[in-house]
Amino acid sequence: MVPPLLTLRDINLTFGSTPLLDGAELSVSERDRICLVGRNGSGKSTLLKIAAGLVEFDSGEIFVQPGTTVRYLPQEPDFSGFKTTFDYVQAGCEAGDDPYRVVYLLEQLGLTGEEDPNKLSGGEGRRAALIRVLAPEPDILLLDEPTNHLDITVVEWLESYLKNSTSALVLISHDRRFLENLSQITIWLSLGQTRRLNQSYKEFEIWRDEILELEENDRHKLDRKIVREEHWLRYGVTARRKRNVRRLNDLQNLRQQRRDRRTDTGSVKMVVNEARSSGKLVFEAENISKIFDGRDIVRNFSIRILRGDRIGFVGPNGVGKTTLLKMLISELEPDEGTIRSGAKVEMVSLDQRRESLDANASLSDALTGGGSDMVFVGSQQRHVVSYMKDFLFQPEQARTVVSTLSGGERGRLMLARAFAKPSNILVLDEPTNDLDHDTLDLLQELIFDYEGTILLVSHDRDFLDRVVTATIAPNDDISGIWVEYAGGYSDMLLQKKSVNKPKQSGKRQKDIKHNKLRNKLQRMSFKDKHALEILPEKIENLRLQIVDIQHKMSEPDFYNNKTEDFEKATIALSNKEMELGSLEEQWLELELKREEIEKS
Repeated sequence: MVPPLLTLRDINLTFGSTPLLDGAELSVSERDRICLVGRNGSGKSTLLKIAAGLVEFDSGEIFVQPGTTVRYLPQEPDFSGFKTTFDYVQAGCEAGDDPYRVVYLLEQLGLTGEEDPNKLSGGEGRRAALIRVLAPEPDILLLDEPTNHLDITVVEWLESYLKNSTSALVLISHDRRFLENLSQITIWLSLGQTRRLNQSYKEFEIWRDEILELEENDRHKLDRKIVREEHWLRYGVTARRKRNVRRLNDLQNLRQQRRDRRTDTGSVKMVVNEARSSGKLVFEAENISKIFDGRDIVRNFSIRILRGDRIGFVGPNGVGKTTLLKMLISELEPDEGTIRSGAKVEMVSLDQRRESLDANASLSDALTGGGSDMVFVGSQQRHVVSYMKDFLFQPEQARTVVSTLSGGERGRLMLARAFAKPSNILVLDEPTNDLDHDTLDLLQELIFDYEGTILLVSHDRDFLDRVVTATIAPNDDISGIWVEYAGGYSDMLLQKKSVNKPKQSGKRQKDIKHNKLRNKLQRMSFKDKHALEILPEKIENLRLQIVDIQHKMSEPDFYNNKTEDFEKATIALSNKEMELGSLEEQWLELELKREEIEKS
């Protein structure tokens, strides 16, 4: 049997009074494909750094076979001291490494080698860091979140490259699809200890749930035994003294076991504060276009987004996903075309770079806005520490500065801020970055139960497949043409393949022509045409009436001085909002009918 290339045995490490690693182990043999999984903060990155020789541990053993080369990809690479990306990448190579591989990988990943490393975008920085560790073709690759900031195209390239690599892999990633496609062994790090499953990540969750169920049964057995022994202590101390002393000692040992028993920190309790429903029409864009630096980012794009839609936006970095999204939600004006928002829209956004977070603010101030210990969750007040616990923050972290939080903690903080606000539209730009799999599961459940509309930018293929009802993707990287596909990412790929199939001929083509001719003969009735002409004016008048009523109701002491008028105004406002929604739905149905006739 060939000995492992790398062995970590009985690794212990304590930060403060809390053990982070408690007898953790890791064994890596030639061409192993290992994924390391566990909750945020469980010690995955620390264990990987120990394996790379970058972090000292309190006790245990580490052994690397002589001559074994190891390369480590950190979550946040350090580019300081390098003038170009080529210099940075070349520094990761040794004398015997093939110098042409650096040039080859730079070309493959879209870098010239002349870029200033300190001015790279998140995706460019991640690609440069990957090239640095891939170019030497080491015996072992330790990769910490290699897909962060990468677009789907690069993720799929990396996946294919690693499948064919001769290096042994140890992977930490929030990207389920990436782990499922690459892993053959799963190491679960929980409560400082590691468990090994000699199967891929696809089998991990079933295996983990079985273990957790067995442990829960063991805890119940221990608790019942303690109850029995305590009952004996109170009412049954009548036997011989020696036997009683031994049994009392056993009881003390059982109690100590229960005190020493480490448990998980619990689950994130995400609840979205949903506002009243929006109108059926949420956003409508007609022939919108946007040009940056002479390049078409978006060209002649039209879409209707209805209440309850879950729209995913995908495509390479820099193609214009965020630009298109910002235009749809009216944060950015199109160069051409029009955008219209529906009634009663209340929107909450989550930005991918966490730019809205003040790095110097405390966690408590980031949630409350400062100057208070209370946070409004919807229309209710909660103490900030209580709300923090829902997102797995400890009370002592209330004064922790945002800049010291991990990527996963900053992600949870952004979710906590966003979900405290009432909304009927969620705009999520890369929400899965740095989140552990348990938090991702809960986020997916939340989105599934959310009755409002969701606009989602993501490179996470598995997440897209699980949550979106339609996917918007560029036709290519240069034309600015965007196409809407039904379903998730995998559905989009299937539809793209079917579009590229040869056209049908013969009788089938004749049937298609006959159907088109029949559709062209259809015409809108005079009544429908007239309704289409007058409905926009009716809708606009109703909106003005609603605004007028809301303005009157907001006047100081309106309720106290004119109770009956306030009740009448409340009823009138409700009736007019219902009428507005009905007219909007009627107009939308007629517009869809007109559009279908014009297309046929």
